Amino acid sequence: MSKFRRLSLLAALTLVSAAQAQDVVRLGNLKFAHYGAVSYIKEIAPQCGIKVEEHVFAKGPDVMQAILAGELDVGATASEAAISGRANGAPIYVVAGFAKGGARLVARPDANIKSVKDLKGKKVGVTRGGIHEVLLIAELAQHGLTSSDQPGKDVQLVFLAFADLNQALMGKNLDAIMQSEPQSSQAINKGYGMEVMKPYDTPIGAPVRTLVMSEKFYKERRAVAAKFMNCFVQATRLFIDKQAVAEKYVRETIFKSQISKDDFDDAISNSPYTYDITPEHIQITTDVMAKFGTGRMRTPPLAKDWVKTDLLDAAKKSLNIH
Repeated sequence: MSKFRRLSLLAALTLVSAAQAQDVVRLGNLKFAHYGAVSYIKEIAPQCGIKVEEHVFAKGPDVMQAILAGELDVGATASEAAISGRANGAPIYVVAGFAKGGARLVARPDANIKSVKDLKGKKVGVTRGGIHEVLLIAELAQHGLTSSDQPGKDVQLVFLAFADLNQALMGKNLDAIMQSEPQSSQAINKGYGMEVMKPYDTPIGAPVRTLVMSEKFYKERRAVAAKFMNCFVQATRLFIDKQAVAEKYVRETIFKSQISKDDFDDAISNSPYTYDITPEHIQITTDVMAKFGTGRMRTPPLAKDWVKTDLLDAAKKSLNIH
């Protein structure tokens, strides 16, 4: 082979490898049952023409920090973290929803808590900086109860990581918890928790989890962003249509057989998979956060400026999903 042909071949291979390297999508995710379809994207990514590198975080604000640091292209998080991130300068767009609900107020069976009003004088655990904190504070306010993590209010809040809330309830260090799925279903099924309510009667309704993209990824890598969104819609459709596939993946791959079939079924009945989100839902959530001072927003963002569903709409249309 001539030197010229060798150099030409080397240049061509370099271009191919560079193109392939560009098609890597860095995804931030959380370890919950209703985040399962987002996690599954990496399994089918090759058939979508991309490679997805998933990074799992403890809570939504951590995903936002990673996007701010330029370490992620896409993130899955509750709306509160996305809104707080955008309010405080994160260059992100909400591009889809991926689950609805996913919250439950669970009390110790011996705590005599039958309704939100019964939380007066009690210790309630919640994860700071998540939609669960927003919902809890909105519920307490609706029932005329004040709250703080300092003594002196009607309800004492105890901020713990999602993974620690169940342990604290089981150890009787808390009277109730506002918890995610499948952990709230686990607490109920194992007998150390009982459902008080699903907190969907605030103006927010059932909160929609958000899929966000960095502005840079959305604007500068449109073709790859479109492939990713197509992959997201395919994974979500599979999990909606074939619950057995969703259950097997979430229980065995994500949770390493640490949750039961009942835990999964109960969790997904309270946090069904979806594709859709609206600017109206994000705006109402923003307004509630601003009203109660959750999320520590510099300037509450206007949803119409940063909820962009054009890639989602195109992907759904291409896959004949209405």
